[in-house]
Amino acid sequence: MTDYGEEQRNELEALESIYPDSFTVLSENPTSFTITVTSEAGENDETVQATLKFTYAENYPDEIPLCELLSQENLEDNDITDILKLLQEQAEENLGMVMIFTLVSAVQEKLNEMVDQIKTRREEEKRQKEKEAEEEEKQCFHGTPVTIENFLSWKATFDAEILENKRKKMKEEEQSGKTKLTGKQLFERDHNLDTSDIQFLEEAGNSVEVDESLFQEMDDLELEDEEDDPDYNPMNLDSD
Repeated sequence: MTDYGEEQRNELEALESIYPDSFTVLSENPTSFTITVTSEAGENDETVQATLKFTYAENYPDEIPLCELLSQENLEDNDITDILKLLQEQAEENLGMVMIFTLVSAVQEKLNEMVDQIKTRREEEKRQKEKEAEEEEKQCFHGTPVTIENFLSWKATFDAEILENKRKKMKEEEQSGKTKLTGKQLFERDHNLDTSDIQFLEEAGNSVEVDESLFQEMDDLELEDEEDDPDYNPMNLDSD
């Protein structure tokens, strides 16, 4: 008959000697303890870390121990999921044997891989940022290529803005009384000015009244006849 208690005590003694600085017993019934695992130093001496909690089942190692991730540093959610999945797989593969050292070693290797992945990911992010900066700099120097279509579009917008500004300025000056519009300016604002008088007469027809008293009869005008002038000499016209 297997003495599970003896096997568990022997494993605990071995683990305490292997991990003297990171092994901590939490309780004896049930037996529960933690082991903190730290990756090898990566770029800029950066590391990732996980504190694993194990709780023996009554019939361990013939039963899988409860494996938990108590705390972590610099790990993302998907990394935590991967570690817990790895612990479960390794426990099932080593069922019937004391396995805590094997589980911790598997996590240690996984953390080292994660440090390398973090380094690769950061290098890729750095290259991407440098590429975006280069593209942005190229845009500043080269701008938008000029085509017939976008030039005509810009020209139409520009002309419309110039015309609108002129109209606003003329309106403001007219309202302030600072300037009097010339005939050309009036014509530019209203192209019907050259036909407005004719149109007025055509619309009025025979209804236009003329005050004849304003005009004198030709017979009433005192006009001197050059022939009645005693000094008149038609020959002098040639001499002039």
